[in-house]
Amino acid sequence: MESAQQRRPAEAAEGSATRPGESGTALELLVHGVGGTTPEEMLDDPRTVRISGDDTAAVFRRADDADAERSPERREGPVPEAYVWCNLTSGNGTRALWLLLLPFMVVNLAHWMRPTARGRRRAVRLYGLLVRLAGLSLTVLLVAAACEVALDLAAWQCAGTHACAERHSWLGFLSPELSDGGWWSLPGRRLALAAVVPTALTGLLWFLSLRTWRAYESQQPMTHDAEPEEEGGRTALGRPGFWYGRRLVARLRAAHTAAGLLTVAAAVGSAAARQDREPGGPAALAVLGVLLEAALAAGTCVVVWVVCRRGRAERRLDIALDRRLVRYLPLAALALLALSLLYAGWERPGWASAGRLPGDATFGALVLVQGLLVIVLAVVAHSLHRSDPDRRAAIRGLAGPAVAMLACALGGVMSGGVSQRVSDWLDGTGTSMPGPPVLLTWQASVIPPLLVVVLVLCGWLVRRAWRIARAESAAVEREYAGETGDPGRTRRIASVRAMATLTDRGPRILAVTSTATLLLGAGALVGALATDKTPGEAARGSYAVVHGAAETAQALGSWLIGLGFILLVTWGRRAYKDASARRTIGILWDVGTFWPRAAHPFAPPCYAERAVPDLTWRIATWTRATGGRLVISGHSQGSVLAAAAAWQLAPSTRRRVALLTYGSPLERLYGRWFPAHFGPDALSSLHQEVDCWRNLHRRTDPIGGPMRLPGDGGPDVDRPALKDPPAYGRTEAHPLPAPILGHSDYQADPAFAEERRRLLARLRPEVPAPRHTGEPGAEPGVVSP
Repeated sequence: MESAQQRRPAEAAEGSATRPGESGTALELLVHGVGGTTPEEMLDDPRTVRISGDDTAAVFRRADDADAERSPERREGPVPEAYVWCNLTSGNGTRALWLLLLPFMVVNLAHWMRPTARGRRRAVRLYGLLVRLAGLSLTVLLVAAACEVALDLAAWQCAGTHACAERHSWLGFLSPELSDGGWWSLPGRRLALAAVVPTALTGLLWFLSLRTWRAYESQQPMTHDAEPEEEGGRTALGRPGFWYGRRLVARLRAAHTAAGLLTVAAAVGSAAARQDREPGGPAALAVLGVLLEAALAAGTCVVVWVVCRRGRAERRLDIALDRRLVRYLPLAALALLALSLLYAGWERPGWASAGRLPGDATFGALVLVQGLLVIVLAVVAHSLHRSDPDRRAAIRGLAGPAVAMLACALGGVMSGGVSQRVSDWLDGTGTSMPGPPVLLTWQASVIPPLLVVVLVLCGWLVRRAWRIARAESAAVEREYAGETGDPGRTRRIASVRAMATLTDRGPRILAVTSTATLLLGAGALVGALATDKTPGEAARGSYAVVHGAAETAQALGSWLIGLGFILLVTWGRRAYKDASARRTIGILWDVGTFWPRAAHPFAPPCYAERAVPDLTWRIATWTRATGGRLVISGHSQGSVLAAAAAWQLAPSTRRRVALLTYGSPLERLYGRWFPAHFGPDALSSLHQEVDCWRNLHRRTDPIGGPMRLPGDGGPDVDRPALKDPPAYGRTEAHPLPAPILGHSDYQADPAFAEERRRLLARLRPEVPAPRHTGEPGAEPGVVSP
């Protein structure tokens, strides 16, 4: 997302920020963005030393500045210090497999997108509860899809069909004909053996969630007393327990693991129980089947109760752990699974697999429940938004339900596409197996029409960008008046500005896409329930155009989802290894993994639960030890971490630091999409509580933007947009053509050194500076030194 932050010669022009009688101790804490960099690049020095931290995240200084506090007279200007945390979001290519859990990350995002609400605690709790239930349904859907592939398509249908098992020799020992009635050829035993696949998947998710939490999110933040939030619109990011969700994540991990195991147990046990209920079946096994299904139903109720019972405890540092529940709930589910496997593997004469595995209604019920959850969530979000309207909030407060809808759609499309793809692979002729449940085929078939909607939106964006570029061309000519005109140069600058504005069209794109997804998903559910046939079969006998379109959509759907998996893993692998790719395709990933796992424990790990406590501890301990002046200098996502760390500081410490942000998405992305935590009230509160805050941005930057905050009697937060490129053509200062910088190299601009000098001059050791400049004739928007 960000390029490496490099120090430039421009900082040499700032001179000393020390006033007579003041301590010269000053620190600039540099925080880079998610794109990653090295301490040598950040500090512009090949000789750096690690002051604090480990191989994952650490604070570095130049070797010459290692003991700068002991002899501040030896240098002029602030001591630069780099917090390097790129290893939290990058690594080897295998980490790209996290992208396969994208639905979990997206539904976790929906939790944090709720509108601002004052005095609506019950509605806020209901909002969080609905998102957690949606997350639980996604876990059940993923495990059910694995059961569909392993149990139904492979063990039940293909192994039970002579022609299919003959084509796939690795299934021969499960086939009654090819194995001559071998021990594993009984339907129940085939299902019990195939259950290893979804069980292993559930165990893998549990292991990854536990391992990553210990590696990234187990750092305890600095303890401090909770502050009142009623006045000033304080954000929850300042609460003592916000960045430590151990208790909730452990509870959700136990509940989701149990839900996955119970899903496997139900898939295996319900098929055997249905067979035992047939006339003439063994009475003892029929009774056992009823008892087993009752136990599975009771286990399901316990899992739902655990998910509904408790949300995040943020007002205090909650270090307690529900050890019995966390330990015994998955073990109880595992015991029920073992009983289900034993029950299904019991010999039943005359039982043969035919048709699809019983339980097709599971997917229809999941789709219906998810649709209802999203609709109710939209009602709650709309109610919250109406009680405290925010004109900058994305989709008028409905961003959370829209994102939750996309998460459910991603889960459904991935499940349907994988099932259809595996079915096509196993059944080459398309005649020997019934295939996956009809609903999954319908879900895979909605991918082509959804892509058509996306292509139409892309066309609209291109047209919008072209119109904006035409208008910007005139603005560029006015801005660089007096220089020799170059139509090509003007078009390039105008095009970059136009493309940067497309970020602000995101809410409209999401609204249209989620609405189309909801309508297409409802159509797929209705079509599957009304016809009980695949789209191609349902359209047979109608108009040739309709039948051809249905057949094409059905065939393309499974191929597109296979191609999508390949592209997802390939792009993700490249993004972890290549910083330039990470800037272009990692924006959603950067935002998604910033937030704690509050709705889904199997989402990718949250890097901020390590980075924010690191920054908080460093700032608080340094200011306490030296009493010096500190500027937190954050670029792009680093500015979000800087703001989050500032909120976590004690009020007395917060008033002794200044913020310098550049290329920052704090208002443009986070403020619009997460209004409850980064809305105008929260950012205004931060501006009032730190000593001073200045923000740099460019019109060519597609990520960073202005904060839109008033000066509140002191300097405005936003400096006027920096000129980019700094020179239109060749000049004395720029004899070679200057590049269009966009989101990178803010520190190369002389404005950066100027603003940092003035922030440091404004700060006082031990005593915060007044918010009013008190100097007549001061330039608007500039801090007077």
